Amino acid sequence: MQIKVLGCSGGVGGDLQTTSMLIDDDILIDAGTGVGALSLNALQKIDHIFITHAHMDHIAFLPLLLDTVMGLRHKAVNVYASSQVIQILKEHVFNWLIWPNFNLIPNRQKPLLTYKVMNVGDTEVLAGRIITALPVNHGVPAVGYQIDSGNKSLVFTGDTAGCKALWERVNTIENLEYLIIETAFSNQDVALAAESSHLCPMTLAEELDYLHKKPQVYITHLKPGAGEQIMREIAHNPKTAHCKVLLNEQVFAL
Repeated sequence: MQIKVLGCSGGVGGDLQTTSMLIDDDILIDAGTGVGALSLNALQKIDHIFITHAHMDHIAFLPLLLDTVMGLRHKAVNVYASSQVIQILKEHVFNWLIWPNFNLIPNRQKPLLTYKVMNVGDTEVLAGRIITALPVNHGVPAVGYQIDSGNKSLVFTGDTAGCKALWERVNTIENLEYLIIETAFSNQDVALAAESSHLCPMTLAEELDYLHKKPQVYITHLKPGAGEQIMREIAHNPKTAHCKVLLNEQVFAL
């Protein structure tokens, strides 16, 4: 199994793209602006999309992807998310006002978009690739995901603030190899991070105290303009000095 980072920034500008990862050639984790880097041929191959939460930076290219491939595919694209997130997508995105309801077109019998509920603890197995929804804390309905090849696992927190329930689950993963965790703000914005249910370097250190495993840790979702400061603060804390910044187009082999 191969996981390629398509976007990992907390914003856009220049080469910065928002959150999305491609598993092999047919699964997306989130559908931020990083999806725009895929060719038309690559977009047609996407059969499954797992959404962490409905904030725009994680779903921005979901409507455009579906619109692009309609008429080019002969089967539905499966979108996996919590029941609350699916309801948000139905009411606020695919509602005929913001975007067409692809759950009904080209027709009700064979729609382009099919919803699959993935609440915390639910697992989906796709050709031997095991994806499990994990608890996180983002102030809105949200999950993280464990991606398991059977040999190694990668945990992607998505957006989260402190969440002991997450670490209780993560600490049970025997084959944990990689952890991708957000740190959106620098320490000078600790109050803003708390208000928006994100992490900053000092709260990242507090969270990693709960982690009993020793995976390779990568930092994602840095806000544009603050990335260098965030990573300096992470590097200066002995508890987080081992963490590395996640890079666009980085590839993980599981």
